[in-house]
Amino acid sequence: MNTAELLFLALGLATDAFSASVCEGLKMKKTNYTGAFVTALFFSVFQAFMPLVGYFFGVRFADVTSAFENWIAFILLVIIGGKMIIESFDNEDTDKTEYRINLKEITMLAVATSIDAMAVGIVFSAQKTNILTSVAVIGAVTFVLSLGGVSVGKRFGGRFGKKAEIFGGAVLIIIGVKLFVEGFIK
Repeated sequence: MNTAELLFLALGLATDAFSASVCEGLKMKKTNYTGAFVTALFFSVFQAFMPLVGYFFGVRFADVTSAFENWIAFILLVIIGGKMIIESFDNEDTDKTEYRINLKEITMLAVATSIDAMAVGIVFSAQKTNILTSVAVIGAVTFVLSLGGVSVGKRFGGRFGKKAEIFGGAVLIIIGVKLFVEGFIK
């Protein structure tokens, strides 16, 4: 795999993390650099870790993981997206609510958006790809896109408030449904 192919692959893998990062940014009323950094870090670490898992387990467990990956991503994203929509109605005074990092939620989002990267690791194993270089590029690209996603989400969240949070939750649910449907098309 050449450098251009690896960069395009990393961009493709990072798109779900970017979307989820936008949703995290929607919750911020003012810029929270720690929250943005932690969000980007979680997404990039999981996006880099999953190809490693796929690489080392290779074809041996491909049938098991591929049978459940879409279900797991679907369930996690629908739960988080639904929770985000419900919370948008619960917050009476959203302007005074301080953003707090929810590690459990970010971890679930990071897992849900990186499951497809495990299959990429299986492909890396079959192609004898340099796994360390590949996961470094995937992690770096995901980190940058996720950081940008939080920033984009914060801008829209500040302008549109509850509507933006509802939209963000709907986006997560749509991504979950898309991944679920793709599991049946394969």
